[in-house]
Amino acid sequence: MPITAAAAIKPVAHGGDLSTIRRRFPTAPEPWIDLSTGINAIPYPVPDLPTEIWSHLPVQQQEDTLREAAAVRYGVRDPATIVAAPGTQALIQLLPRLVPKSRVAVVGPTYEEHEACWIRQGHDVSIVMDLDRAGDADVVIVVNPNNPTGLLLPPSALHRKRGLLIVDEAFMDLLPRSASLAGNLPANTIVLRSFGKVYGLAGIRLGFAIAEKPIVDRIRNELGPWAVSGPALEIGRQALEDSAWLQATATRLAADRRTLDALLISAGCEILGGTPLFCLARHPDAAGVADRLGRQGIHVRGFAREPQWLRFGLPADANEFGRVEAALA
Repeated sequence: MPITAAAAIKPVAHGGDLSTIRRRFPTAPEPWIDLSTGINAIPYPVPDLPTEIWSHLPVQQQEDTLREAAAVRYGVRDPATIVAAPGTQALIQLLPRLVPKSRVAVVGPTYEEHEACWIRQGHDVSIVMDLDRAGDADVVIVVNPNNPTGLLLPPSALHRKRGLLIVDEAFMDLLPRSASLAGNLPANTIVLRSFGKVYGLAGIRLGFAIAEKPIVDRIRNELGPWAVSGPALEIGRQALEDSAWLQATATRLAADRRTLDALLISAGCEILGGTPLFCLARHPDAAGVADRLGRQGIHVRGFAREPQWLRFGLPADANEFGRVEAALA
C-alpha cells in the first residue's frame, strides 16, 4: 500500500531526547538537567511489586481497580466511562482512526501531535485561535490547560451543540477539580488525562480517556487486550490513591514555580504563562539562551513556530536551581 502525503507528515519535535542534545553539546557537563518536558522531576516512589505482576498477563480486576482509583481522583461518577491506555499519546493517535473523514479545528498554538495525527489520517485540519472560531467543524480539539501557554478555559466554555469535542487535560492534575470537564461530561465529549506528568513516571506509559460508555467501549476494543502493562496498572492505582503525596507535591511545585519565574525574569525573560509543571517565557534571543543553557548541560524546549518562546520545566532541587541560575547569568 503506497504511503500518502498525509501519512508522511514530518514528525513533531519533542523535548526529552537527551541522546540528540548530548551529540549537539558533547562537552556539556554531566549530569544533564532536562527541563524540556514539563514532567515532574521528583517522581512518585515506585512501590515494590510482586514477581507475578512482571511474569503474568494483566487481569481484568487490575484494570477495574485502576479505573476506580482514577474515577475517584478525577471526580468521575462511573468508572465504566474511563478507559486506560498505554499513554495519552496512544489515544491521540488512535482517535483520528475512529472518526470518518472530518473537518477538524484545533485550538492553538498547542501540542502539535493533535494536528499531526489528524492530518496523517486524512482529515481536513485547521488551527484556530480560540474556540469561537471553530465554527461548524465536525471535531474540535482543545488542550486545557494549554501546552505550552497554560491558558485555562472554564468548563462552561467547553460545551458544543454539534460534533465531537476532545479536551486534552494532560496538565490538569494540580489544578482544582472544578476546572476539569471530567466530572460533568457533556455529550459527544472525550476528555484525555495523563498520568506520567504530575507523577513523574512518564516511562510506564499510562493515560486515560473519559467519555460516554459507547465511545469508551469503542476505544477499548481498538486498543485490544492487555493494552496497559500489569506494573503500570498497579503503580497507577497506588499513586492515584495517594492524596497526601499529591498535596505535598502541589505545595512544592508551587514554590518552585515562583523561584523559577524569578530567575527567568532576572535573566531578561518575559513570563507568558504556564502550569504548575512548566513556565513559558519569551526572550528576544531565545535561541541564544537555549544554546547557552545547552553548553552548561541544561535542556529546555524551543518552538520553531514561535522562535522567541522557551518552555522551562521545574528543576528537581537546590543544586539544579543553582546550575540554572548560573547558566542564565
